[in-house]
Amino acid sequence: MFYSEDLVEEIRSRNDIVDVINSYVSLKKKGNTYTACCPFHNEKTPSFHVSREKQLYHCFGCGAARTVYTFLQQYENYTFPESVEYLAKRAGIQLPQREMTLQERKEADYNSALKEINKAAAGYFYYALRQKNGEAAMTYLTERGLSQETIHKFGLGYSNMYRDDLYQYLKKKGYDDKLLIDSGLVRHDERQGVNDVFWNRVMFPIMDLNGKVIGFGGRVLGDGLPKYVNSQETKIYEKRRHLYGFHLARRSRREGFILCEGYMDVIAMHQAGFDNATASLGTAFTIQQALLLRRFANKVYLAYDSDGAGTAAALKAIPILREVGLSARIINMQPYKDPDEFIKAMGAEAFEERIRQSESSVMYQVRVASKKYNQQDPESRTEFQQEAAKIIAALPEPLERDNYIEAVSNQYFMDKKKLTDLVNRSGRYMIEQKQYQEAAQEMKPQDMRRQERAEERKQQPQRLLLTWLVNCPTELFPQLRGRIGPEDFTDTFCQDLARQLFQQYEQDGSVQPAKIINQFEDVEEQMRVASILQTELKMAPSPEDNSIVITEIVRKVKEESLQYQLAHLQDYSKLQDIIKQKSEIPNWNISLTCG
Repeated sequence: MFYSEDLVEEIRSRNDIVDVINSYVSLKKKGNTYTACCPFHNEKTPSFHVSREKQLYHCFGCGAARTVYTFLQQYENYTFPESVEYLAKRAGIQLPQREMTLQERKEADYNSALKEINKAAAGYFYYALRQKNGEAAMTYLTERGLSQETIHKFGLGYSNMYRDDLYQYLKKKGYDDKLLIDSGLVRHDERQGVNDVFWNRVMFPIMDLNGKVIGFGGRVLGDGLPKYVNSQETKIYEKRRHLYGFHLARRSRREGFILCEGYMDVIAMHQAGFDNATASLGTAFTIQQALLLRRFANKVYLAYDSDGAGTAAALKAIPILREVGLSARIINMQPYKDPDEFIKAMGAEAFEERIRQSESSVMYQVRVASKKYNQQDPESRTEFQQEAAKIIAALPEPLERDNYIEAVSNQYFMDKKKLTDLVNRSGRYMIEQKQYQEAAQEMKPQDMRRQERAEERKQQPQRLLLTWLVNCPTELFPQLRGRIGPEDFTDTFCQDLARQLFQQYEQDGSVQPAKIINQFEDVEEQMRVASILQTELKMAPSPEDNSIVITEIVRKVKEESLQYQLAHLQDYSKLQDIIKQKSEIPNWNISLTCG
């Protein structure tokens, strides 16, 4: 960690989780918690709960959970130090200047050096484009219709035809071979030694959100192959997490983003005034890229190529966009292949009109499906109707499904009632298939499943007791003193969590679940802790009934503890004490008014 635990806790305590999350999603008060549709997965019925008392959030749909820090890490894609710095600034807390450890300094210097190398390379390529050797590259760009202003705006450049041109330049700047190879700009060959990855190519710098160069794409001049070469992934560049031109697109005042396939499409669209255009980086569109878009908008227009490959890419991107809650619409560019060709031929106003006429993702999926079938052949038409029903059935909201049933039935001359029946059957089948797949993945030998179920039954009272301790600490901890302690939790994970709860109560006279979660480094463990501590108890109508419930839970935990001690007993002088404790359990009664 970059900051002390005390400082991290102080910053957390001065940033109410409800206020922070409410600035991202609209929370509604419901009892003791606040609810909303989860920002981390697509849903229509709110299952995202935020507790002001516990300073935790938990989604009962997708399992997303933990503290205000991890919310920012998940939503904003911040690192932990970045989330600390953001919340410190929000709370008006001055962060101390802290000396880095040797390892931290080494990593920071390494990443800084990679960024410096990329910046130097971008400058070198930019300069080379304007020299005599770069005339062919400049001609290519201008013939593609790019102005000097646009070329400058995107920092376009040229890599010389000499295979070690950049390498020699960077070596003179003092960078060693290992660092240059790690940057992805040069490579080592046993026969030819160290040479450039990019040569005789038009260069497209790739920048992060802050406009810092982190990688490159290079297009060959002429007909050589491969047509495009992209930087390898490095410590500062992961393709799945970045989008080309997004550092500019995110500042646009236009509605949503236009998602393209290539560098030139993005550049041409910006030049034409569509400054909300961006593109994925030589890979299929990813969930991380969708989440990046979701941070800044709720709508995406797909402007993929109109050929078969572009259609396939759009069909793959649609469910990813839908999963993160983004509305997707498809821009029809026919008879042209891509946005660059369309704008050159038809102009910006015509493209603006195509945006207004863009097609909803569902109608696009159905239209693409309709072209695969002969609508005049009864058997083929039946197959199309079944596929259309599957597409509609995947929509989570009933009203949305009904609207698309009506739209599809009208457009494709289908009986509305029959299509509704098909959609309902497809929905049930999809649910059954999902359940079957989940069951198949978890299939294990019967004796193993039986053992796991038995372990789960043993752990259930322990997990329940931990939840009660968080919800009613001032009543339960005093009554458990001398009866149950952390050592009575036989499950290792529950015991670790219990130890922290008991210790916190003994020190502070209260429990702070959010502070406890920060003690667990593993993400899965943090989510397990949040799930236990954030669970809302279903209280019985009367205090007497609640007392009966908690008494039974406490007795079960203690009985299981004593049973475990007997099974692992080595010092038989303790046998009498275990027997005595067991005989006292039936007389235990926990009084409870909490709730």
